[in-house]
Parts: sequence; C-alpha cells; structure tokens
Amino acid sequence: MRQSMTIRVLIVDDHSIIRQGLATIINRDPEMTVIAQAEDGQQAINHFCDYKPDVTLMDLRMPQMGGVEAITAICTEFKFARIVVLTTYDSDEDIYRGLQAGAKGYLLKDAKPNELLSAIRTIHRGQQYIPPSVGAKLVQRMSNPELSERELDVLRLMAQGMSNLEISTTLSISESTVKSHVNRILSKLGVNDRTQAVIVAVRRGIVSL
Repeated sequence: MRQSMTIRVLIVDDHSIIRQGLATIINRDPEMTVIAQAEDGQQAINHFCDYKPDVTLMDLRMPQMGGVEAITAICTEFKFARIVVLTTYDSDEDIYRGLQAGAKGYLLKDAKPNELLSAIRTIHRGQQYIPPSVGAKLVQRMSNPELSERELDVLRLMAQGMSNLEISTTLSISESTVKSHVNRILSKLGVNDRTQAVIVAVRRGIVSL
C-alpha cells in the first residue's frame, strides 16, 4: 500500500551532477522516489514510455533533443503527463514555450529543496506550479506580439551579424522582403535598430548567440 502512494519521478537533465543532486533530495522524501534518469530529450521520451512516471522534471536546453521538443512529444501521446520545467533559464520565451508545449509547472534550479518537493506534490495533485516571478514574465510574454516563423529566421540571422543582402541570399528571398521583415521585427520588439533587436531577443530567450 505504501508503494502505491509513492510519487514516481523521472529526472531529465544533461548534467549528471544535477541529476544526482535532484535524486538525493527527492529520494530523501519518504513519499517520493526517482524511478529513472535521462540525459536528453529523446531518452526522456523513451523513459517516459517505459516507466510512465507520475511527475517528470525536465531541463530545457540539452543536446540531441531539447526539453520543449520532448515535452511536446510526450504530451501529444500521453495526455496525463505531468511535467515540471526545471531550468537555469527564466527568460519569458523559455517560460512561454515550455508551458505552451504542455508543462504544468516551471521552476528554476536555484530553488530551495522544499520548494522543489512542494512543486512535485502540487503537480502530482493535478495543479499548476508557477512561482509569482515566473508568472509575471509569462504575462509579459503573452502580451507581446508574436513573431512569425520567417521573422524568427531573419532574427536568428541578424543575431549572427548578417546584413540584409546576406540574409536574402541565405533565405532565398529578395532584399526588400528582408527589409520588410526587419521593420516588422523592430516594431514587434519595440526597438529602434537591429542591435537593440538582437539584445532584446537574447534577453528574452528568442535567440541565442
């Protein structure tokens, strides 16, 4: 009977020392047990299929396959999945993408052990766990205009330092079309020039350098 009440946890993180630390904290709680660990998104999907954990702690940025892709794949197939994003990143884009993919909670790795255990219990009960600071950034992100896929392509190339001509060649579109995309990007991000656009995009987690 005791075993049936235990919250079974899957840990997904590409750093073994992080996984071991999380497992130690969780396994000390008599009501929880770590049933498996994964080091990338694809392994997370495989382990989820094999073990059907009650709660999954998912890092976002990992090799092979990232957390957002893994969350999307798991939640598409398993509607009951209860996943908590556990990451060092708190940019509004990371938060938005993680929760949009299907995660039920979002927690930073500098959280106290008691907060981690509380988040796991909350998610296991079927509730969401979103700290106030994360919620505030999520609200801010949802109020921002959405960038189209093509605008995101252009923005990523801008972040690489490409000129409009270089971007037009890379994407096989006209230079005037690139200029139109750049103008819309500046408007949506609320900035005046390309440098500011890249700075804001990096800060919000839309692109990485």
